[in-house]
Amino acid sequence: MKIKSLFLVAFLIFGSTFSQTLQSPSEFLGYEIGSRFTRHHKVVDYFTYVSTTLSNVKLEKYGETNEHRPLYLSYISSQENINNLENIRKNNLSQTGIINGKADNKIAIVWLSYNVHGNEASSTEAAMLTIYELATKKKDWLENTVVIIDPCINPDGRDRYVNWYNQVKSTPYNINQTAKEHSEPWPGGRPNHYLFDLNRDWAWATQIESQQRIKIYNKWMPHIHVDFHEQGINNPYYFAPAAEPFHEIISDWQRDFQTQIGKNHAKYFDPAGWLYFTKESFDLLYPSYGDTYPTFMGAIGMTYEQAGHGRAGLGIKTDDGKILTLKDRAIHHMTTGLSTVEISSKNASKINIEFRKFFKNDNLKYKSYVLKNDNQDKTNRLKRLLDRHEIKYQNPKGGTVKGYNYLSQKEGKMSVSSSDLVIHTNQPKGKMVKVLFEPKAKLADSLTYDITAWSLPYAHGFKAIASKSKVPSQITLTDKLLPSVNKNAVGYASKWSSLDDAIFLADLLKNNIRVRFTEKEFVSRKPERKFDRGSLIILRSDNKSNPNFDKELIQLAIKNNRNIIPILSGFSKSGVDFGSYSVKPINNQKIAVLSGNGTSSLSFGEIWHFFETQLQYPITNINSDYFGRVDFSQFDVIILPNGYYSKVLNKITLEKLQKWTRSGGTLIAIGNALSSFADKKEYALKKKKFDESKKEPNLTPYADRERKSVQNFITGSIFKSKVDTTHPLAFGYKKEYYSLKLGATAYEYLQNGNNVVYFDKTAKNVSGYAGSKAVKMIPESLLFGEERMGRGSIIYMTENPLFRSFWENGKLFMANAVFFLNSDKLK
Repeated sequence: MKIKSLFLVAFLIFGSTFSQTLQSPSEFLGYEIGSRFTRHHKVVDYFTYVSTTLSNVKLEKYGETNEHRPLYLSYISSQENINNLENIRKNNLSQTGIINGKADNKIAIVWLSYNVHGNEASSTEAAMLTIYELATKKKDWLENTVVIIDPCINPDGRDRYVNWYNQVKSTPYNINQTAKEHSEPWPGGRPNHYLFDLNRDWAWATQIESQQRIKIYNKWMPHIHVDFHEQGINNPYYFAPAAEPFHEIISDWQRDFQTQIGKNHAKYFDPAGWLYFTKESFDLLYPSYGDTYPTFMGAIGMTYEQAGHGRAGLGIKTDDGKILTLKDRAIHHMTTGLSTVEISSKNASKINIEFRKFFKNDNLKYKSYVLKNDNQDKTNRLKRLLDRHEIKYQNPKGGTVKGYNYLSQKEGKMSVSSSDLVIHTNQPKGKMVKVLFEPKAKLADSLTYDITAWSLPYAHGFKAIASKSKVPSQITLTDKLLPSVNKNAVGYASKWSSLDDAIFLADLLKNNIRVRFTEKEFVSRKPERKFDRGSLIILRSDNKSNPNFDKELIQLAIKNNRNIIPILSGFSKSGVDFGSYSVKPINNQKIAVLSGNGTSSLSFGEIWHFFETQLQYPITNINSDYFGRVDFSQFDVIILPNGYYSKVLNKITLEKLQKWTRSGGTLIAIGNALSSFADKKEYALKKKKFDESKKEPNLTPYADRERKSVQNFITGSIFKSKVDTTHPLAFGYKKEYYSLKLGATAYEYLQNGNNVVYFDKTAKNVSGYAGSKAVKMIPESLLFGEERMGRGSIIYMTENPLFRSFWENGKLFMANAVFFLNSDKLK
């Protein structure tokens, strides 16, 4: 204890000129940091106070959360640097080639991000301590360093946790692990408003917090980025260097400097007797973390993990009998934060030199990635993602390109036109281009922390070629669609091939415009035009009670950039006519989604976010606590997110769901929710099982057991599946679909049902890691299927098509399931 006290004194005492005028966080807040959790608005108050008190600190609001909490950055440096902040920023960007300039920046730029997971709450307390220490005692480090502090990336999640904890905690706090204050209720404070894990969203930027942060991050492109986290209560502190696998684009310097940083931390932790570990658990492969995204953008990206998490509260007794307090946790995070600034300041010149080197992309294997524009909506969605990251793209000049073909997984050719898309790697963010578009990430170690495949051509559903030579390109402008009214039309038809078409449909239904869809292809006669399965048909006769039908329809088409085609006759040249039974009405579906205990909060959040912010169609969230008492007849569709429902779906509730389904309902089960129906006599779903007839003796050495165990796992890898394009669940898709497989669980083909999307006997891993045993389960298994039950059906989605909202090509399956199944009469 004496050593610890001496250490703290040595670390925190006078290092430069002490500012007597600035209050410490404890003085300003009126309580000692660590004695309670600070709500977000008070954190903002303190950072505002510091910036208004000191002229060498600047506060900038960069955004707002879904729950309208502000997002701030604080810049702290020497007075001279703050006065010259904009020039420093531009000089740094010129080093990357993003803008033109002299590229001679000598200032280290260190970005410290706190509390991305809301219930890992000690780091925001540490952020206040850190800015105070930098402003008052560590000014020497700021002469050649700009420190950017984001005190709370996820204020919605943080306040969810803090408010709950303040309501239930004992006074004084209870250190017993079984106390209520150490057991968060569903969904916990970890995720944001829509229950997304913001630490998995950096590259995909599906959430408003990520989108706003990425915008300003790319204005700065810092040299060092630290993401502060918490882990289990019994773990020592974790800091750099990271674990294998490292993505191959990570430079030797980035690896080496992580080690130097870790050694600098150790010189403070060792005298205090604080345990820590490095080089384990947290790798640098998946590109959407708060350590990997910055790393792939040239920074030294790092995760720091303090014991605690949502269990620790203000204090908890660990398994080894020690008391872990919030104060301890905050001091540990403050220490590594200050240590990071210290070593960055000492190496500012070298950091800038190596930072410039990172942006030389001459040695990348593929020079261009070319994507076939078979669907302008998908192309536009990908462009918007690239725009967020300020990644440049153009259009090929035409001809034929050669290279690795993503569909055949071998060398091939593809004819291209000026409407297709090409992304070159000889641009400032070329290494990130490689990471996001490469067919297969090189995997140095099978033990990884997250998914191992994410290639954007597969995720967005493109035919693509990776070319080893630069493809000639140019910028081609596209015209905006301008649909027109035709009062003589019997109706209008619109294609169905993208999520944007589903958004248009949702908008029509919300505005009480009646819509049909066709289950069969047809060619209209006036004008002569082919329409595929799933095409939308909006008939004048269905909307005759609306005197403004044409005007409202055209307004919605323009709003959604849809090209609706006026059809002058319901008598088709070929295929079905408009009065056919195969031209079915689409009901304004009433949708319920299960939430609460038993459901995966992440899976529920993905569904909630999909309907509310993407499809923009209303849903009703139902809590599992009272699910069995709900009158299901008020809904047309019920969605069960990934989860475990042994308590929720008891015998009585299952019988009630069966009765509702038979009466015409659509039940959609996702991921582990399928286990509630598998291998039961009432349902067709059967789980595949490992062949245990050839058991081998367990002679694996103890040290190798963890690595051998991954033979049974699939860690987010891509498999090619077959699609029955004649089934409404698959309308808008082609005959093959690339799925992100998240686990080894597999189900047999439905014997009494429709196997709509499935893996045939030749199915194999396309990209990512799949264990040698697990991969044997995939051939001849179900991906998406329908079991008919009376007038309704159960849709089995063995994998989640909305996973993290980044697998864009899967989203139309959900829209199809909701709108095209069992929606056979106008209501």
